[in-house]
Amino acid sequence: MSFTFPNTPEFTGLYKPSRIEAEVKDLEIEGELPKEINGTFYQVAPDPQYPPMLGTDMFFNGDGMVSAFQFDTGSVSLTRRYVKTDRLMAQRREQRSLNGIYRNQYTNDPLAADNNTTANTTVIEHNGVLLALKEDALPWAMDLNTLETLGEWDFDKQIKSATFTAHPKIDVDNGALLCFAYEAKGDATPDIAYFEISKDGKLTKEIWFQAPYAAMIHDFAVTDNYVIFPVIPLTVDVERMKAGGKHFQWQPDLPQLFGVLPRNGSAEDVRWFYGPSNGFQGHTLNSYEEEGKLIVDMPVTSGNVFYFFPQADGHVPSPQSLKSALMRWVFDLNSEESQVEPVMITENPFPCEFPRCDARYSGKKYSWGFLLAFDPSLPFDFASLGEPPFQFFNQLARININTGKSETWYPGDAHCFQEPIFIPRSATADEGDGWVVSVMNNLREESSELVVMDTASWSDGPIAKVKVPFRLRMSLHGNWSGA
Repeated sequence: MSFTFPNTPEFTGLYKPSRIEAEVKDLEIEGELPKEINGTFYQVAPDPQYPPMLGTDMFFNGDGMVSAFQFDTGSVSLTRRYVKTDRLMAQRREQRSLNGIYRNQYTNDPLAADNNTTANTTVIEHNGVLLALKEDALPWAMDLNTLETLGEWDFDKQIKSATFTAHPKIDVDNGALLCFAYEAKGDATPDIAYFEISKDGKLTKEIWFQAPYAAMIHDFAVTDNYVIFPVIPLTVDVERMKAGGKHFQWQPDLPQLFGVLPRNGSAEDVRWFYGPSNGFQGHTLNSYEEEGKLIVDMPVTSGNVFYFFPQADGHVPSPQSLKSALMRWVFDLNSEESQVEPVMITENPFPCEFPRCDARYSGKKYSWGFLLAFDPSLPFDFASLGEPPFQFFNQLARININTGKSETWYPGDAHCFQEPIFIPRSATADEGDGWVVSVMNNLREESSELVVMDTASWSDGPIAKVKVPFRLRMSLHGNWSGA
């Protein structure tokens, strides 16, 4: 039996499958790792166990592989395990992929599992377990220490939606998990459900309502009294899926749509705001309330970022034609105006993504953001590496939200980063005072390391590099869990 992955950009270089489950004690460390950093950095990557059934596939369709970097008074150990979803276990039984087009169950092999999720987008601790999340199904739970899979997680049968967000938030005031579901009653349904689940696992709030149409809502924003749902113009159509088409299709004529829901309200209280058409608003940096207005900060791109979800005529824009910047949306709840235009936060626009704030200020007025940035003017080794891969970011950036000024660190002509996370220097440290941790991939050497940045000396580069003894595939998201 031939067993090889395709020689395509989705399966080579940064995206070459790793497939390594491991337990490595005391990783090598270059530099001085502060002994005050104690806890676990959890992250998850789409990492396919088997070559794609259809001969090709997209990055987001890989099986969920969770990494846990455990920091303990100056040392770091690593545990890596697949999330043993029904989908993965069915593949292992047959020793091949059983899944077709991304999020299209109609293209799967008859032997595929009914549950199509890969649990590959985010991992977060809640109520004693690690939740592995993908927005097409309920979470899967894992043991916080061993990463053994505990099973599908419906919060003790309290959550009845068909799906669940891959970007829940933690309420900094009470530790509750704030979360939602889109396509909440199944494929292509416009139903959205908002949930609040206490830190000890009790469902305390549930609000159902409908969007004007079914489309992707990848992330959302939370303030003290409101939640804001950014609806991306990637729409869903069941008949297209049944005909073998893609789950999502880009619609450039649709606006960037935002649903605003009072956390103590009902479906009748939802208000819709409309931004410019043909724009992609993906991940939120942070959000807060100010004088009757809701402030939402997030990277925005002037067109379709996801080349694998083209518009109806097959068109996808070239990456060079897209403009991206960290933008601010202001929703004035005291005005009847429903049209909104984002304004740029940084002094100069630059492509950026995977934004994170100091989690102690989530939903509150804040001053600092940390994210990945791309500067095309910086050297890149085109001669030996070819074109940069999808989701290529060659800088770590620290941004003062109030002034728009940014500091960046560039590691070299063959390096790129994965999503950063912030760790406060202490529980009482000033906002943004601490360390930022990110996986850095060396494309030339096909190696990976964890870099640790001190926010007090950002432009000097990492104070420590944690060496990983094998290459890590590009991941999606993760979270810090303090000891």
